[in-house]
Amino acid sequence: MYLSARSASSYLFSFIIALFITKGVKAQSPVTITIDLTKKAQTIQNFGASGCWFSDPVGKYWADSTKERMAELLFSRATDKKGNPKGIGLSAWRFNIGAGTAEQGDSSGIKDVNRRVECFLNADGTYSWNKEQGYVWFLKKAKAYGVENLIAFVNSPPVYYTQNGLGFKTTKDHYANLKADKYKAYADFTATVLAHFNKEGLSFNYISPVNEPQWDWYNKYGEGSQEGSPYTNKEIFEVVKTLNVALDNQKLSTKILIPEAGMLTYLYNTPKGSETGSQVQAFWQGGSPLYLGDTKHMSRFVAGHGYFTEAGLKNTVDVRQQVADTAKKYGVEYWQSEYSMLADGFKEGNKTDRSAIDCAIFLAKLIHYDLTVGNASAWQFWNSYEPGKADFNTRYYLLALDPSANFKSGNFRITKNLWALGHYSRFIRPGMVRLALNTETESDLLTSAFYGDKKLVLVMVNNSQAAKQVKLDLPAGMFSKRIQAYLTTAASSDNMKACPSINTSGAITIQPRAIYTLVINKK
Repeated sequence: MYLSARSASSYLFSFIIALFITKGVKAQSPVTITIDLTKKAQTIQNFGASGCWFSDPVGKYWADSTKERMAELLFSRATDKKGNPKGIGLSAWRFNIGAGTAEQGDSSGIKDVNRRVECFLNADGTYSWNKEQGYVWFLKKAKAYGVENLIAFVNSPPVYYTQNGLGFKTTKDHYANLKADKYKAYADFTATVLAHFNKEGLSFNYISPVNEPQWDWYNKYGEGSQEGSPYTNKEIFEVVKTLNVALDNQKLSTKILIPEAGMLTYLYNTPKGSETGSQVQAFWQGGSPLYLGDTKHMSRFVAGHGYFTEAGLKNTVDVRQQVADTAKKYGVEYWQSEYSMLADGFKEGNKTDRSAIDCAIFLAKLIHYDLTVGNASAWQFWNSYEPGKADFNTRYYLLALDPSANFKSGNFRITKNLWALGHYSRFIRPGMVRLALNTETESDLLTSAFYGDKKLVLVMVNNSQAAKQVKLDLPAGMFSKRIQAYLTTAASSDNMKACPSINTSGAITIQPRAIYTLVINKK
C-alpha cells in the first residue's frame, strides 16, 4: 500500500494518507505526465548483465539451491502468489570467452585466482569443451529462462596468440597484445567457439571481440589485475574484418559488437595522442579508411561503457547528449554495455558510506539518463555478482557473494541494485518503444515511459526527500483504468514489491527516495 488514488476506496485512501502522515511525508502539487503515443524515441533491444570471473566457482561448485536461486533472481519473469516478481527478467546475458590464464596458474601473472579464465583452446590447437563449466552453467540457465540475447565477449586473445604469452600487457605502448600474424587464428578460434555453442543450442546473438581498447592493460608481471588487451582503431578494423570472414566460414548469423569503449567520450572524441578515439566516426562514417558499416556481420550498435562520466548532473547529461547526437548523425544505435559504480560519482559529494538504497537510486538515475538523453537501446550492468556487502557501498554488483576461502561454497545476499535494474529490465521488454515525455528533465522525479506488448510502462525515480504527486494524462479510451505498481525503497520488504492496483484517474503519491514501475495494460 504505497500509492494513493483519489478515486480508490476510502479505506485504502485513509490508510495511505495516515501512513504518509506517520512518516512525516508531505506530498506536493501533482505533476502531470502526458502520454503521447506518437512521440516515439528508440526501440529497446535489451537490458542485461555480465557473469564474469565468479561464475566459474559458483556455477561449478556451489550448492544447487544457492545457484538456482541466483539464476532465478537474474533471469525469471515469474511472480509469486502475491504478484511479486521472482526475478528481474534480464533480456541479455554476457558470457566471457577466456584467454587461458586459469590454466597458467600463478605463472599467468594475474594476482587474483578468480580473475583468471580458462580457454577452450589447448596449446596443441585442439579444443576442450569441458572448460568454463561454471560460466556455461549460468549460460544454460539464461537460455532456459528465455533470455533473448546472448552476448559473448573476449577480454584477451588466447595466450598462445599474444605477444608476451600472457593475458595482459607487460609493455606500455597501447598496441594490441595480439601477434601481428595471429589475427586470422584469433578470428578462427572465436568463430569455432561460437559454432560449438550454436550446435549445443546456445546461439550467441552477438560477439564482442575487443574490450575497452583505450586502456593499456599494462601491469608488471605478477601484478596483473585481469585479462585485457588494448587495440588501436586500425587494429580493431583488422580484428573485425578477419572475424567477419571466420563467421561466414562457420555459417553463423552472429553479429559483431564493437568497440566497447572504456569511456563514452571515446565514441565521439579523440584525446591528444590517442589512436582509439572518435570511434563512431572511424567505423561508421562513409569515406573513412576504417569504415565497417557495410561489413556483413557488423551490427548497427555502438557499444560504450558508462564509467567515469557520471560525476554530477551536467557531466552526465552533456556526455550522453554528445553520444546521442553522434550516433544519430552516423545512423547507429548506442548501447551502454558495461557499467558499475567504479568511480566516485555515486557518492554525489558525500564523504561517508552510501546506503544500499542510495546506490540503487543512483543506478536507476543513470539508467534513466542513458535511456532518455543518450537514447540507449540497450543497457547492461557489470558485474552480476562479486564478493561484498549488501548494506552499503554496493557499487560493483547486483548480488553480494559471501564465499568460503577457496570459493568452493558460499552464499549470497541481494542488493537493492538488483531491483533498481529490475524496475527497467523486468517490465521493458525487447521491442518496446520509449515515448518522449514532457517531464524527463525533472531533477527530483525522473520519469521514463515505454509502450509495446499491449502495455504502457512508466519508471519513476524519486530522488528527493519529499513525496511527489503525479497525474497521468493518457490517450482517451486506450488503456485500462487500473495501474499495477511495483516499489523499491530502503525498507527490507520493498524489493520491486507489488502494490495494490489503483485508478488511473487520480493523483498518485510517490514516496521519497523510492523507485516505482507502473504498468497499465492496453484495452
